[in-house]
Amino acid sequence: MQTTAIFPAHRVTIVGILNATPDSFSDGGRFVRGDGALELPAALDAAAALVRAGARVLDVGGESTRPGSRPISPEIEIARTAPLIEAIAKRLDVPISIDTRKAEVARAALDAGARIVNDVSGLRHDPELAAVAAEAGATLILGHLRGEPATMQASPHFDDVLREVGDELAASLAAALAAGVPAERLVVDPGLGFGKRLEDNLALIAGLGALRRRLGLPLMIGPSRKAFLGALTGDPVAERASATLAVCAIAAFEGVDAVRVHDVDGAVRAVAVGRALREARREAHA
Repeated sequence: MQTTAIFPAHRVTIVGILNATPDSFSDGGRFVRGDGALELPAALDAAAALVRAGARVLDVGGESTRPGSRPISPEIEIARTAPLIEAIAKRLDVPISIDTRKAEVARAALDAGARIVNDVSGLRHDPELAAVAAEAGATLILGHLRGEPATMQASPHFDDVLREVGDELAASLAAALAAGVPAERLVVDPGLGFGKRLEDNLALIAGLGALRRRLGLPLMIGPSRKAFLGALTGDPVAERASATLAVCAIAAFEGVDAVRVHDVDGAVRAVAVGRALREARREAHA
């Protein structure tokens, strides 16, 4: 099954990350001043640059969910994201996603012009978020996360990560369907880096094709600059682009439908290679 035209089957959609936060692990503070105010012109220019580079969707976030992060109020999150979403919607012809775990924030973003809700918690933080997406006719991305960002890396444990993540995503999907979100507007994300050990992240990447086949829905991953890549390469956050692009190419080869990244230009090229290799394998076994 394939979702709406936002994630069409003929391509790997590049989702560009636009964080309006002071504390995201990679790009926090780019557009939020010391007094907490949003630098709207700079953020809008960055959005336009992501689209020029090849982003087909922009994912706007106002609350960091990095390991160890603390939650903020819906009011602060809305103040950071709704004006930016409204400005992007007026200037750029691109679907906008709101990266939030809160129904109140999702509602404000959808009213401002967003068409997608990206919930990294898979409805575990705020189950009402599914009803908000259903009412708005929005696409809903359901991520995998056990617990809360503040403590998710304290002692993560899986006996069979591919099976357990698949089971828990299936439960999130069932909740979304029960709330009225149709299957054609659902997307899943295994939550790389969200409460996972290095070996868990690697097993999920290696099993992306199996996970997508099991759930039968479009699959997005977000490997961009994450700590498990640094554990593999020894690179600091700012130097993890090459490792990120390697994962993007492998993910495209395994059949993912979207990659969520900071470095859009490189991801466009990486997924082109991965998808071409996937097609070559299909033809060889036809």
